[in-house]
Amino acid sequence: MHSIYNRKKKPYDVILSALIYLSAAFAVILLIGILFYVFFKGIGVIGWKFLTTQPSAIAGTFGIAGNIVNTLYVVIITILIATPVGIGSAIYLNEYAKPGRLVSLIEFTTETLSGIPSIIFGLFGMIFFGRICRLGYSILTGGLTMTLMVLPLITRNTEEALKSVPESYRTGALGMGTTKWHMIRTILLPSAMPGIITGIILAIGRIVGESAALMFTAGSGYLLPKTAAGFLQKILQPGGTMTVQLYLCMSKAQYDEAFGIASVLLVIVFMINLITKYLSKRFDVNSIS
Repeated sequence: MHSIYNRKKKPYDVILSALIYLSAAFAVILLIGILFYVFFKGIGVIGWKFLTTQPSAIAGTFGIAGNIVNTLYVVIITILIATPVGIGSAIYLNEYAKPGRLVSLIEFTTETLSGIPSIIFGLFGMIFFGRICRLGYSILTGGLTMTLMVLPLITRNTEEALKSVPESYRTGALGMGTTKWHMIRTILLPSAMPGIITGIILAIGRIVGESAALMFTAGSGYLLPKTAAGFLQKILQPGGTMTVQLYLCMSKAQYDEAFGIASVLLVIVFMINLITKYLSKRFDVNSIS
């Protein structure tokens, strides 16, 4: 009897294998081509002044320091609000809520929110947070809007991470007499931490790369605060992120500056991916030990 590994390959198997390898090669070549083209166009613009100054017609300088600060503001505000709400929602859905119509409705709503175009979130944020709540065009308005956008991502990732924890962990802890919340806090959350961290960092990546929703809510300001009090007041003022500034540069035909910003964004996304892999491996090792 011949082994299945020694069986002669049929023609369509060879064709399908070739198509699979071609698809993988095309994806890699496409990524390398985009990276090379963007860096080739933008690397000449990037410098210390580009990263540490703000645009000034008088000084004749162009920098993105203000946009970097604005991006950090939006990321911090969004993550501080969305992380506890998203993790808490996932814990309720996975550990407390009984399967039924309510849970199905919440999960369907979450999946629907994740598929809504970002520009619709921007319109809602501009009307609700900007006009009804009277926050106007501000970084806080942009952060609250981004919270609605990334909340489904954090919730779903946390929920899937909790589902991946073996059921024996739950029954063993409860059988030893511990409370349910103590079991969740000391056993489930540490075990699910790699998936939770991945969801949070992916949310940060989406915040950094978002432009449409933030143009409608946070505005396009690029000035740096000059005092310590100004940094605290900045969240109530308009502030454009790097992606918003990239769009504005393209609309003004400032292509060199636009490619410079794009290069910085690609570096940030690359660093986010590295951090995601590092933290996932780190928490995997800790959970096993």
